[in-house]
Amino acid sequence: MIRQADLPPVAEMVDLTMRWGSKPVLDQVNLTIQPGERIVVVGPSGAGKSTILRVLAGLQLPTGGSLRLHGVPQTYLRLDQRHPPDVRLVFQNPALLGSLTVRENVGFLLYRHSRLPEGEIRQRVSQALEAVGLAGTDELFPGQLSGGMQKRVSFARALIDDPAKQDHEVPLLLFDEPTAGLDPVACTRIEDLIVRTTEMAQGSSVVVSHVMSTIERSGERLLLLYEGKFRWGGTVDAFHSSDNPYVVQFRTGSLRGPMQPAEL
Repeated sequence: MIRQADLPPVAEMVDLTMRWGSKPVLDQVNLTIQPGERIVVVGPSGAGKSTILRVLAGLQLPTGGSLRLHGVPQTYLRLDQRHPPDVRLVFQNPALLGSLTVRENVGFLLYRHSRLPEGEIRQRVSQALEAVGLAGTDELFPGQLSGGMQKRVSFARALIDDPAKQDHEVPLLLFDEPTAGLDPVACTRIEDLIVRTTEMAQGSSVVVSHVMSTIERSGERLLLLYEGKFRWGGTVDAFHSSDNPYVVQFRTGSLRGPMQPAEL
C-alpha cells in the first residue's frame, strides 16, 4: 500500500495562463494540489474560478504555462487522451441523463468502458448510492427524484471507482458551485458529502463556491482569485483573521476595496 505522503502532487500548475483573445482569464497562475488535500477557490464572479476547474478537468487547454496531473504534462484535451487521468467533475447542475435510471447514470462510465460483469457494476453502484444516503433508488429515474436527491446522485457518480486505474493515481474531484441556490440545511448535507466523498474516494478535491458555509466547511486550504491571479492563500482559520485587503473585502462583502465589479 502506497502512502499518500509518498505520492507526487496530484496537480501542478506552473505559470499557467488562459486567454480569450487578448484578455487573460488566468494570468500566470501557480498551484500545487497534494494527495488528500481539500482546496476551495473563492473570489468574485468573473475572476476565473470556473476556468480553473475546466483546465483541471481537461476540457480546456491553457494558452501558456503548463499543467501536470500525476506528474504527466497535459497537452491534449481529455477526450483526445488514450488514458486520461482520474478527474471527476461534479457540476452545479446534477447533469443526469433523464432517459437512464439512477443505476445507469451512476455506473455510466463502468458500463461504457469497463469489462466488469453486470453484477459487480450493480454492487459498486449500490455501495455508492448507500454512501450518499440513497439506498434503494437504483431503478428510479432522475425525474422521480427531488433536486437535492439528484445532486446526491451526482456525488455517487463521483464515488464510482475505476478498478483499472493505477494505484498511484489519487482521484481529483472537482465541485463547481455545489451548494448554489440551496437552503442552509441542504447546504450542510452537501458540504458533509463533499468531505465524505473526498475521503471515501481517497482523493483530493477542489471546490469553487461563493457560499460562506461551504467555504468554511469543505476546505482545508482557501485560495482567493481575482482578475486571473491568486491574491491570497491560507487555512480557514487564517481566512477569518487575515488583514489582506482582498480577503477582508470578500469576507465582509464590502463595496470598498481592491475588488471592483466588472463594467456592465
